[in-house]
Amino acid sequence: MRLGVLDVGSNTVHLLVVDAHPGARPLPAHSHKADLRLAELLEKDAGERGNGDGPGLASDKNGGSTGVGTGGAISEAGIDRLIDVIRDALQAAEDKGCEDVLPFATSAVREAANADAVLARVHQATGVALSVLSGPEEARLTFLAARRWFGWSAGKLLLLDIGGGSLEIAYGMDETPDVAASLPLGAGRLTAGWLPGDPPDPAAVRALRRHVRAEIARIVGDFARHSAPDHIVGTSKTFKQLARIAGAARSAEGVYAQRSLSRAALEEWVPRLAAMTHADRAQLPGVSADRAPQLLAGALVAEGAMDLFGVAELEICPWALREGVILRRLDRLPAG
Repeated sequence: MRLGVLDVGSNTVHLLVVDAHPGARPLPAHSHKADLRLAELLEKDAGERGNGDGPGLASDKNGGSTGVGTGGAISEAGIDRLIDVIRDALQAAEDKGCEDVLPFATSAVREAANADAVLARVHQATGVALSVLSGPEEARLTFLAARRWFGWSAGKLLLLDIGGGSLEIAYGMDETPDVAASLPLGAGRLTAGWLPGDPPDPAAVRALRRHVRAEIARIVGDFARHSAPDHIVGTSKTFKQLARIAGAARSAEGVYAQRSLSRAALEEWVPRLAAMTHADRAQLPGVSADRAPQLLAGALVAEGAMDLFGVAELEICPWALREGVILRRLDRLPAG
């Protein structure tokens, strides 16, 4: 069957069309996306800067945190733009022959002060009932995708995923992680709230570094109770771009080319990125102009997570949340 996954994320609205069958690898057939930067709208009154405390955290039943915090409202213009983009994505799904579309939203929508109004407006205007994933749900679905990609031989997995609005972390031996956590440390959110300059003020970079590490340190103990992972993986555009500038294979070399990122390389790149303008970063290999402003914040999160979790090197996983949503849907289809 041909499925569409409509991901209303903190940076983009992304429709991924795949040919999918139970027991087979989902094959990408089409990709349609538009930049919205919803995460950047949530910093207007979030109160996340300057005090080093960050937003409050709620516990996940598996021992992690949900990353619940305060957020600003998405403007009327932002909602209108979201509706237009979703309509375009639905048309693309129809044009490509999708039998079904699986729509979901992540941190930017779930943390918006007017989330209910946003969801109601979208449903009324487009007929799409967005399923709002919690942070731990994001972590669990992304973990499922990584487990299926690397297989059982990878042993105990530790997953790190940096999105536009949040950082997801998960650990486990099976397809469902033993512990999953989500923190409000997305690259888009942090860039808007902490690094407005171009290039950013060094004092702001230091303040963000302290904030990131303090937030991650809160949940390290939840993972330290378990045995050391056998394999550590990173997903998301941020990790892919950081690995690329550190010398990993180009995307043109295909998804099966092994790509990794070392903490040593990251520690060398962070001060270099901090000194660069957005335009300078956009000239780096694999870095697009629209993602360049967020790269430093993403690098600070990646460096902090790898350091605090004792990760010397991780492998980049091509699959992430969208693939996890597809796999979960296929798992629920009746046998035969």
